[in-house]
Formats: sequence, C-alpha cells, structure tokens
Amino acid sequence: MNSKISLCILKLKFDRPLDRKVKTKDLRGAVSNLYPEERLLHQHRENGKIDYHHPLVQYKIINGNCLLVGFKDGAKLLANLDLAAKTLFLGCGNYTILTTELEFHHTPIKTTETVQSYSFLTPWLALNEKNYEKYQMLGTWGKKKQLLEKIMIGNIISMSKSLGYTVPAPIEANIYYLKEVKTSLKGTPMLGFLGTFSVNFEIPDYWGIGKSVSRGFGTIKKVKSEQ
Repeated sequence: MNSKISLCILKLKFDRPLDRKVKTKDLRGAVSNLYPEERLLHQHRENGKIDYHHPLVQYKIINGNCLLVGFKDGAKLLANLDLAAKTLFLGCGNYTILTTELEFHHTPIKTTETVQSYSFLTPWLALNEKNYEKYQMLGTWGKKKQLLEKIMIGNIISMSKSLGYTVPAPIEANIYYLKEVKTSLKGTPMLGFLGTFSVNFEIPDYWGIGKSVSRGFGTIKKVKSEQ
C-alpha cells in the first residue's frame, strides 16, 4: 500500500498584523464564505448537514500566522485556491491578503519501526463528555496518562482510516509531558492539553488529531532530534 499522500500548506500574509482576538473559526468562516461551493472548506453537504468525516482541510493560527493545511483532495483544492488580494473579515476587522506561500509535496503517513517525537502547537481536545468524567475520577497522573495515551492511539487510527491507510501493526504512544489548558469550542469551555509525546507513527507537521481539528485544535509538529 502506498503510504504517501499529498500535503499542501498555504500560508497567508496580510496587510497588517493579526489581532489577538482573531480566532481560527473566524479564518475558517471567512475563507469558506468565499467559496461556498467547495465542501471541503466548510464540511457541509448540500442539504446543510455536517460531514463528520476527518476534515481534509484544516485551519490554523499559530504565533500570529494563518495557515491552511490540506491532505489528498484538500491539498489539491488549496493548491488551486486563488486567495491573493482577497479581503477577509476576521472577527473584528478586514484583512487583505498581500501574498500567499504554498508548500506542496507528498508525505508519508505510516507506522514506523522507531518512535517519533511530537509537540502540540495548539490544544489537543482529547476528551468527550463521557471520558472527561472518567478522566476526572482517576486519582493519579499515571492513570490519567494511560487513558490519554489510549485516546491518542484511537485518534491516530481514526485519522488513518479516514485517509485510506490501514494501520498494519499496533500503535504505541508515550506521553512525555502534558499540561491542562482551558480553552473553548463554540463558546463552550473545554479542557485541552499541550505538551510532547512519542508514537511509532509518522504524522505530517501541522496536521491535527483529536476533536475539532478543522478549527485548528490538536495541531502537532515533529520535535527535531538534538543528535
């Protein structure tokens, strides 16, 4: 099985620095409103219902930079998107896109013989209502860590399945460090996590795992070896 898939990272440069109040949902809404016919940008079907498949286009705001990241058909769509000179209303004002930077290549997504280390760039939404209660009832960090590692493995398997890759071997995850952070989703307070972990799986930089990845949550990046 070919374990390489197309990946596109589209970086937007605006006419002024991004206001701190701008949220990823603002970026997602503004871009998808420009192209309502492109379902991959907003994950809504023609009847208005949400498509719950793993999103092939994800929106990120990282250190004041706006990124659109696409896989497979999402990568092809972003590569042909003409956003230069477009004006986006991002929550509290208009921003004109001066230039775009495009990175397009084929990247591996597969299990690996050696572990890969990653860091979360944005909060990972690991817990749903059911396992949130279970997480809170676990007394020790060791037990909470085991639960989160199981959830992480499930996230990766789910992502792989939606991208057409069947995981051929057991996935092993190890959380090095994780801290709880308060965040919100659609106005609802949420518990997120930031930190570092390792897993015997190749995850492309700037892709997301967990809940609401289309809105930028759970974005990861590989930690470079110091050797």
